[in-house]
Amino acid sequence: MTVTMMTSKEVTQKVMNKEHLFIFDVRNQSDFKDWKIEGENFSYLNIPYFDLLDGVEEMLDQFPKDQEIVVVCAKEGSSVMVAEMLSEAGLNVSYLQGGMKAWSEYLQPVKVSDLKDGGELYQFVRIGKGCLSYMVVSNGEAALIDATRMTDVYLDFAENMNVTITHIFDTHLHADHISGGRKIAKATNATYWLPPKDAEEVTFKYEALEDGKNVQIGNTQIDIQALYTPGHTIGSTSFIVDDSFLLSGDILFIDSIGRPDLAGMAEDWVGDLRESLYKRYKELSDELVVLPAHFMIIDELNDDGTVAAKLGDLFAHNHGLQIEDKGEFRALVTENLPPQPNAYQNIRKTNMGQITPNEEEQREMEIGPNRCAVR
Repeated sequence: MTVTMMTSKEVTQKVMNKEHLFIFDVRNQSDFKDWKIEGENFSYLNIPYFDLLDGVEEMLDQFPKDQEIVVVCAKEGSSVMVAEMLSEAGLNVSYLQGGMKAWSEYLQPVKVSDLKDGGELYQFVRIGKGCLSYMVVSNGEAALIDATRMTDVYLDFAENMNVTITHIFDTHLHADHISGGRKIAKATNATYWLPPKDAEEVTFKYEALEDGKNVQIGNTQIDIQALYTPGHTIGSTSFIVDDSFLLSGDILFIDSIGRPDLAGMAEDWVGDLRESLYKRYKELSDELVVLPAHFMIIDELNDDGTVAAKLGDLFAHNHGLQIEDKGEFRALVTENLPPQPNAYQNIRKTNMGQITPNEEEQREMEIGPNRCAVR
């Protein structure tokens, strides 16, 4: 049987369509346990590559005969060799192109909605990393929010839409992934916006993103008024787009809330986090559709592939918004937190312009799951 290649795009479509897929992950068990490809109807087998060097004959009964099989490793090479062994044993098998490195970097654009005056709002789902970024398109112009370092995806998308990127925003100084904002701004001459309270140590010029700023994108207004929402970082800022969508950054997620410790300031910022979630957001319309900068678990994806929910529904069901006791809330977001993102300190320094790692170093810094949430 022939060994075929499966791309990250094809796997993503299977995730979003809730299809069945059998994943044979040949990375070390600790790597698999820490981070794997997730799908609602995916099945898994994890056996390290070095345990397979003598052949796969003794484990063939662990593979399904009526289900697609894809072999996954870190970079691709090992999965190709294992897939060939399984194919020679009679199984119909593929390998993941580029391995988990490619999976970490793939972005899937998903249309969220049309806007009132003819514009459109798109969500870019970084399926393997849990990152979400956005493009607002209106009347030949576009704005980006929380762009990743895979800048070509946004530039190509804008070109295909025949729009010019005029503004780029980061809701906060990211600690789990490298922002593509400055790079895209340089390539397009767009204005790059950053909350000044997060930018005290940056080495580059930016436009200060503060309360009271109203930015027009074509016919669509991004309203930043009264939406300074600190807590994940001291500068965290939310957006309301088209009076209908709340871009919440890393403050509020669909199934969790943001963590305040990635700058070493958990005890200082926990009060800000609660104020943003329980007061500032509470004053907003329940009908606003929340569009966060991350998702934590695959269950947060809707049937159409978007990660979104009405603010009122989150106040009814999100555990992080149900804690009346301030002491209990403080304990939730400061104690027993999940591990911090890989290389988060160097990622912050990169986003401040203090260090300039090469492309391969950036990839290594970002490898691993989303760890921006408290659940």
